[in-house]
Amino acid sequence: MDPTLILVLTTLIKIVTFTFMLTLPMVAYSVYAERRVSAIIQDRVGPNRTGIPLTLFGFKKDLHFAGLLQPLADGLKFFLKEEHTPSHVRKFFFWIAPVLTIVPALLTLCVIPFGSSITVFGEQIKLVIADIDAGPLFIFAIASLSVYGITFAGWSSNNKYSFFGGVRSCAQMISYEIALGLSIIPVLMVFGQLNLSDIVQYQADHGWLLLPFWGEGLSAERMLLLIPLFISFIIFTISIFAETNRMPFDLPECETELVGGYHTEYSAMKFALFFMGEYAAMIVGSALIVTLFFGGWSIGFGADAYVSDWAFGGLVHLGAFLAKVIAFIIFFIWVRWTLPRFRYDQLMKLGWVVFFELALVNIFLTAGIMMLVK
Repeated sequence: MDPTLILVLTTLIKIVTFTFMLTLPMVAYSVYAERRVSAIIQDRVGPNRTGIPLTLFGFKKDLHFAGLLQPLADGLKFFLKEEHTPSHVRKFFFWIAPVLTIVPALLTLCVIPFGSSITVFGEQIKLVIADIDAGPLFIFAIASLSVYGITFAGWSSNNKYSFFGGVRSCAQMISYEIALGLSIIPVLMVFGQLNLSDIVQYQADHGWLLLPFWGEGLSAERMLLLIPLFISFIIFTISIFAETNRMPFDLPECETELVGGYHTEYSAMKFALFFMGEYAAMIVGSALIVTLFFGGWSIGFGADAYVSDWAFGGLVHLGAFLAKVIAFIIFFIWVRWTLPRFRYDQLMKLGWVVFFELALVNIFLTAGIMMLVK
């Protein structure tokens, strides 16, 4: 078969599979997981009954499936709800804002490697949509566009509460994007490259960045570098919480002060798109943390070399990657229902006074360790 045709077909298959068959269902079931985990934390039951209503067809008992069909019911509800656009809003920006929130989150998925390679018609196919040499920079550049959706939503609503939520979000994302970008510099200094596929392959061969317990990861240099890399991990992870407007950093939609924040005037599917964007951004953030710090699709401990020899070993690596991402999604949910919301001045102080300076010092610390050891 023509290699160009194979490239086009496999790219289309990867786009459909990774975006519509993996990420969007993960978005839906992240909402389900949020509701079930929060119910466990608060000693409640949570959604556990929505299933197949067999009693409507004359059977004696419904199939509940532990409420696993609840996301389908929620999606159907949003599709069927009446769509209402208030007369006082700026309609074009009001309509485009939800799209600008979810589309950047989905676009960033194209550079994240979901697994290693698989063999199709004698060709090695990487399980990444776009294997570019500037992966983290592409993610930061595209993800930063989502703030326009939130800002447009607040401004176009012609509602002071919505406007305050949009302004808050803009200030918050600018503040934490600086810390986010600075925190990743020590990581890139260690790897010496920006290709995410090569970064994951390096961790598979030499040990995960924060768990370098095989290959050349046990060297003195890597052990010393664990200190600045762990600091980078802490700053990066907390900044992801702020970037995705998750508790304790959900000030743009703070219901105690702003009713609902930037999405106060939205309903039906427009309202749903904002939350899909939030959960998609959480999934992308989790995937990026896993890719940079915990080996991405790597199983670890030297097992990847054996699995890669299999024709479809990449699918095993895909399972490992999804397991890690799901673990971090549960962590995001657990933090949301454990910690109280910050005050806005505390949010700004943490971003500008603590993380900004700490990330700068961490860059010099990493450079000093690399210079002394070499």
